[in-house]
Amino acid sequence: MIIHTPDDAEVIDRARRDPAAFSVLFDRHAPALHRYVTRRLGDSPADDVVAETFLAAFRRLRHYDTAHRDAPPWLYGIAANLIGKHRRAEVRAYLALARTGTDEVAGSYADRVEARVSASAVHRELAEALAVLSPEDREVLLMIAWADFCYAEVAQALGIPVGTVRSRLHRARRKTRAALGGADPSAIQEEESWSSNQAMRRPSSRSTGPAMTVHTRLCAVGRGRWSSTSTCRTRTTTT
Repeated sequence: MIIHTPDDAEVIDRARRDPAAFSVLFDRHAPALHRYVTRRLGDSPADDVVAETFLAAFRRLRHYDTAHRDAPPWLYGIAANLIGKHRRAEVRAYLALARTGTDEVAGSYADRVEARVSASAVHRELAEALAVLSPEDREVLLMIAWADFCYAEVAQALGIPVGTVRSRLHRARRKTRAALGGADPSAIQEEESWSSNQAMRRPSSRSTGPAMTVHTRLCAVGRGRWSSTSTCRTRTTTT
C-alpha cells in the first residue's frame, strides 16, 4: 500500500483551512533552517530568527504561490531578511575568526569535528573572505554552500533573476578563491574527496553531518569545485 506524503505546497494549502497543519511545515524544515542560521549568527540569534521566520510565513500563507512545490526557498528568503538585521554582528564574528582562529559560532553541530581536521589557517582565510564580501554576494554564496540551494532556488528565495545569482556567485567565488589560494593541501584534499563522493550521491535532505561539513562545502563552492548548483534536484519529502 502506497502512502501519499503531501509536499510543501499541499501542506500550505491545507494550513490555509486548518492552521494546525502548519506544524508539519515547521517540523519538516525548522531543524535545517536553524542549523543554517546558527552557522551564520550563533545559537541564540538563530532561535529568534527561526521563530520569526515561521511566524512571518504563517501570516503570509495566503500569498504563497503553490506552483512552487518546495517551501525552503520561501522560508530562507524570509530568514535572509531577518539575518540582514544582524549583518554587523555576523561580519564581526567572521573578522574575529580571521584574527584568532577561534570560531565561536561553529561551536555546535559538525563544525566541532571538522575543527580537529581542517587547518585553522583555512578557516581564518575563509572567514576574512566572507567578511569582505558584499552582503548580496555573501547571501548567494552561503545559500548555495550551506543551504545547498541550486541557482533557481536562490533566485526564488531572494527575488532576483537567475542571471543575477550567477553573477553574484561568480564575484564571491573569485574573491573566496583568491583568499584560499594558499590553503593547506590537506584541507584541499579533504574538500576534493568530499566533492568526489557527492558527485556519486547527492544528498536527499539538508542535513549537515561529519561527512558533509559546512567549511568543506563552502571551500568547494568558493573554489568553483561544487558543480551541481545549477540544477535543482528532486527532494525527498518526509512528515
